[in-house]
Amino acid sequence: MTILANISFLDILKYMKVPLLVGLLLSISAALLGVVLVVKKYSMIGDGLSHVGFGSVAVALALGQQPLLISIPIVMLAAYILLRLGESKKVNGDAAIALISSSALAIGYIVGNLTNGFSTDINSYMFGSITTATVNDLYYIVPITIGIIVMYIFMYNRIFAVTFDEAFAKATGMNTRLYSVIFALGTAIVVVVGIKVMGTLLISSLIIFPALTSMRLFRNFKRVVISSVVVAAIAFTTAFFLFSHLSSAASIVVVNLVLYLISVVVYLIKKRFVK
Repeated sequence: MTILANISFLDILKYMKVPLLVGLLLSISAALLGVVLVVKKYSMIGDGLSHVGFGSVAVALALGQQPLLISIPIVMLAAYILLRLGESKKVNGDAAIALISSSALAIGYIVGNLTNGFSTDINSYMFGSITTATVNDLYYIVPITIGIIVMYIFMYNRIFAVTFDEAFAKATGMNTRLYSVIFALGTAIVVVVGIKVMGTLLISSLIIFPALTSMRLFRNFKRVVISSVVVAAIAFTTAFFLFSHLSSAASIVVVNLVLYLISVVVYLIKKRFVK
C-alpha cells in the first residue's frame, strides 16, 4: 500500500505534482530510447544498468553521499563499457551484461549489509516508489528528456540510419559510435533516476514495453516513435491515478502489459482480416 491510496484525484494533482512530472518525463524519455535499443537488440542493457545502479546507490549511501551524484557517473561508465564489449567479437554482449549486472548487484547487497545504510530503503530501491521522487530528480530528467526530443526532431534521419543499417551509415561517413554512445549514456541517466520510481527489478520495462507495443501496431519508424511516447504516457498516468494504491511501479508494468496484449490482439485481427 502507498500513501496515494488515501488521497483523492484532486489531492494527487495538488500535492503530487513533482512525482507525477518526474514519472511522466521518465516514461517518455525511456520510451524514446527504447525504440532504438529494442530495434538494435540492445534492450537488455537497461536491465544490466539497473543492477549497476543498485550497487552504486548502495555504495553512495554507505559513504553518506547523494545517490544520484555517485550513481550517474558509475552507471554511465558501465554503459560505455557494455557498449564497447557488445561491439567486440571476443565477448558476447549478453554475457557482458550478465557479468557486470550480477557483480554490481552482489557488491551492492554486500555493502548494504555491512553498513546497514541500505536496509531501510531496500524495498523502494528494489521495487520503486513514485512518492520518493523530488525536485532534484527534475534537474536530471528534464534536460535528458529535452535533449532526446531535440535529437529526434533535428537528427531523425541519422537516428533512423544508425538504427536500421549502421554499416551503411558508417560507410557514408557518419560517426555511428557517437550516436550509440549518446543513447547508451542517455539510457544510463534514465535508469539511475528511474530506480527511485520503478526500482531495480522493473525499470527496464519502461524501455521495452512501449516500443514492443508500438511495433505491433505500426511498421513505420516515425509512427512507432510517436506511438511509444503515447503508450508510455498512457501507461504511467493510468497506473498513477488508478492503481497507485497497490504499487506504483508494479502497476505501471501491469498497465504496459495490458496495452501490449491489446496490441497483439489488434495485430492478429489486422493480419487476419485486413489485406
